Amino acid sequence: MGNKDPRIDAYIDKSNAFAKPILIHLRQLIHQAVPEINETIKWSFTAFDYKGPLCTMAAFKEHISFDFWKAELLKDPEKHLQPRKNHGGNAMGHLGKIQSLQDLPPDEIIIAFLLEAKKLNDEQIKLPPKPKKEWIEIPIPEEFTTALQLHKKAQTEFEKFSPSHKREYLHWINEAKTTATRDKRIQTAMEWISEGKSRNWKYEKK
Repeated sequence: MGNKDPRIDAYIDKSNAFAKPILIHLRQLIHQAVPEINETIKWSFTAFDYKGPLCTMAAFKEHISFDFWKAELLKDPEKHLQPRKNHGGNAMGHLGKIQSLQDLPPDEIIIAFLLEAKKLNDEQIKLPPKPKKEWIEIPIPEEFTTALQLHKKAQTEFEKFSPSHKREYLHWINEAKTTATRDKRIQTAMEWISEGKSRNWKYEKK
């Protein structure tokens, strides 16, 4: 048998009034479908594990987010599942923006998803690897190249930078709207690069 985590009871108790019946109902369905489920707290959200992560639910100010760990592998002929979105910490889960019990699919649909998710974990079926992002080369402005040639210290330091740090500087300079802005950014870049600083050094943890 699984377990019930008192931290989830506390999480539900602290949630807004509209959220409580939704969270309670989803929790009941999870235990109904997968009696062996283990509750826990991950990433400050309620999480449910069965031979690995199975699903999560989270309460926000005005809606609930519910996610299946292996949503992309679940059969969904009626298109109940939606792509997961995140807007400034306001996640939209695989069941959309849930603001009331009426926003949920029928119980039998949710249970079917849960049973299929359980089967995937039973069979140790893993998510496919995420495709590697295509690396798009950022053009190097001629003025920037010239500036580096005139500032040997900056040129030496720039060559030591990781590809991502180089791209940050090039992107910042390329997005300048005017020649004056570009020139000013190049001048600033020479100063920072000479000191071995990344483009976003002010925001890096010390």
